[in-house]
Amino acid sequence: GKRGHQTFVYSCGFFCSTGHIPSSLGVIVETTDKIVWANEFKPTELTCLIESISTNNPRIEWKKIKNGVSSFVYSQNKITGDLENRAQLIEPANILIFKTTRSDTAEYRCEVTAIDDQKDFDEILISLEVRVKPVVPRCSVPEAVKVGTSTELRCLENFPLPQDPKNSAKFANSSYSINPDTGGLKFRRVRKEDAGEYYCQAKNDAGHAQCPTQIMEVYDVDILGIFLKVFGAVVAFLCLAFSICYSYKRGCFHKKGHTENK
Repeated sequence: GKRGHQTFVYSCGFFCSTGHIPSSLGVIVETTDKIVWANEFKPTELTCLIESISTNNPRIEWKKIKNGVSSFVYSQNKITGDLENRAQLIEPANILIFKTTRSDTAEYRCEVTAIDDQKDFDEILISLEVRVKPVVPRCSVPEAVKVGTSTELRCLENFPLPQDPKNSAKFANSSYSINPDTGGLKFRRVRKEDAGEYYCQAKNDAGHAQCPTQIMEVYDVDILGIFLKVFGAVVAFLCLAFSICYSYKRGCFHKKGHTENK
């Protein structure tokens, strides 16, 4: 009889349509932080988490990439290269650096090879940035400044000065300005209230450092001092005039050719 219409459906499996490999058939690695910030001389951990794997003993390698150059830091089950004697592998694949240095700033790549998995390789890239504590700054503070004159300090007081003195009641009458790049503190017109102890402090996320405290004195016009100086000059002049007159009376000054006994 008449053959009925038949439809045949072919199943192409996992890889036919999309090429996607299910996670259960391939190794997958992740990390908790792709960008890691660390303070110099502090411990730091770079995480390489194996999310899916079928191989019992995968091969794990870590590489350091700096200025385009790649080098091993973990290979053949041991720490090597820059991190030798300064780090260890924490199961299953994390790297713990005991004492991070500024030279450790670089990109690190964790590579996991699993020969028993259909997708037998995966990797994760981690960027490590090491923050360095500032060095002790050098201070430059004038010892004494006259009221009303301008001066500049490379310092800050023992509490942060507001960027604009008009924003603070305490410094509303001050005429200083701060250079945020150099830390310079410049007074346009110094007041008596500006006298005090100053030090320069530099800080970042890694810590802070400061120079020893220095004292700046502010003096006013010394009327009494000026009077004493003028009075002293007048007295000195009178003493000199008296000495000359006395010498004339004693006959110490005679005309040339005088025959009297001097």
